[in-house]
Amino acid sequence: MSFKNFIKELNGSRVEGELIKSIFYSFIFSFGIILLLYLLRLKYIDGFLSKYGFFLFFAVLSYSVILPSIKHVRAYRQFACMSGMMIGMTTGMIAGFLPGYFVGATNGMFYGIVFGMAVGISLGIWNGKCCGIMGIMEGLMAGFMGGLMGAMTSVMLLNDNLKVASVIIFLISAVIMFSLNYMIYFEMKESEIQYKEDNTIIIFLSIILTAITVWLMVFGPRSFLFS
Repeated sequence: MSFKNFIKELNGSRVEGELIKSIFYSFIFSFGIILLLYLLRLKYIDGFLSKYGFFLFFAVLSYSVILPSIKHVRAYRQFACMSGMMIGMTTGMIAGFLPGYFVGATNGMFYGIVFGMAVGISLGIWNGKCCGIMGIMEGLMAGFMGGLMGAMTSVMLLNDNLKVASVIIFLISAVIMFSLNYMIYFEMKESEIQYKEDNTIIIFLSIILTAITVWLMVFGPRSFLFS
């Protein structure tokens, strides 16, 4: 029953009703910045679409399913320890794994690890602080491990159906993030919304993360495997 109510709320007036819009805004603005950069600079790079198009597309999709959780968590402000730890762990792991995976696939393990850890730890701590130090620690640890595992996985799959694995990994990660949003609703459905905001922060983070990802993939340093 709670899951059916959650599905109904995706079209409702609570913060859950903004999730689909947040995903849409994130994807549109991320795709828009890539299109702008393509028209200004990237179209002059030989083989840009064949080398980077697939991984950039899924990186943009990844940000669009990860970032809306920030707005969802901020709406309720404070969570119980167990819920907050799960929020920090899930956000840190997925936000570390996916960016690390896609950058690792184009730039190598080291640079994928560094980028994945930076994104995963940052977002994991941000979401995890909703329950204090325990959530912060979970976000920190999960972002650390997610960045390592994501980049390592993509490099290990370079000669073994990397793109097929990318689709499978993204779909599973999207289900996990959807489940996290459902968990937040399930835990807080009886609580009042503490903070209402528009999608400005989602749009801003989408543009920044997409621009950094494009720069890193196309112009950033690479390991000897890709040189």
